[in-house]
Amino acid sequence: MNPKERHTQLIKTKASAFGFQSCGVSKATFLEEEANHLERWLKKNYHGEMRYMENHFDKRLDPRLLVDGSKSVISLSYNYFPDKIIEDDSFKLSKYAYGEDYHNVIKDKLRNLVAELQEEIGEFSFRVFVDSAPVLEKAWARKSGIGWVGKNANLITKKNGSFYFLAEIICDLELTEDFPVTDHCGSCRKCIESCPTQAIISDKIIDGTKCISYATIELKEQIPDYFKDKMDDWMFGCDVCQDVCPWNRFSAPTLEEKFQPNSKLQNFTKQDWKDITQEIFSEVFKKSAVKRTKFAGLKRNLDFLSD
Repeated sequence: MNPKERHTQLIKTKASAFGFQSCGVSKATFLEEEANHLERWLKKNYHGEMRYMENHFDKRLDPRLLVDGSKSVISLSYNYFPDKIIEDDSFKLSKYAYGEDYHNVIKDKLRNLVAELQEEIGEFSFRVFVDSAPVLEKAWARKSGIGWVGKNANLITKKNGSFYFLAEIICDLELTEDFPVTDHCGSCRKCIESCPTQAIISDKIIDGTKCISYATIELKEQIPDYFKDKMDDWMFGCDVCQDVCPWNRFSAPTLEEKFQPNSKLQNFTKQDWKDITQEIFSEVFKKSAVKRTKFAGLKRNLDFLSD
């Protein structure tokens, strides 16, 4: 086995040992096909107030601009599907926000993974990414064979569905590339037909300005009247297009304790949410991704749902 193959095998074995569900490799190069899609999406203003999507256009499409001399993009996925749902007779939040902030949890795993790799391979240049930099994560995950991009624009796998985080290690190692898998959505349109706000306007195209996740997390202004009576009690994010996806019947609970439902949330009633104070918010969401919307943002969402 040559060094390229040996290093690739080592990385995949280590990734599995650290709890990552999947690991695939792509060549670090310019994403030509995605460049056209991103440009059209931005021109139609489907990103709304997410102005950061307009920034670093070239870096989003070329990882060599993020890591000098980079040769490979290592894509990884990590399961976050909870062992219990906490929305009975209460307001709802996306399952990815049930536990601790994934940015910190996954990034720690990536850094420890790379540290072990460097002990065996030797020093190499790298950067790790978890949904916090101009990286087109789904494009790289698709290219590396982790899954296909479904009609709801989420990455889907036959074995695990879509309830997982994506992460990347961009590095200057020469590695053996993987290849994309085929699309298995077929004629199914459940995600498109079930979206409460018709945000999935066509196959793989999302109008972010109509998405409940956008309205409850990204949007900093007042929620538009368009969303009135369409939000189905979602106060932070939305999982509808994943919940109805037939492939998610294969989702198994995560083994990562930090992604299990926060015990403080388990017994919250709608009235508890309506009465939430800054102090309670800070205590309950101290290590949570929900911090992103801040207390004022969550309160705005709850007030909109309660009107």
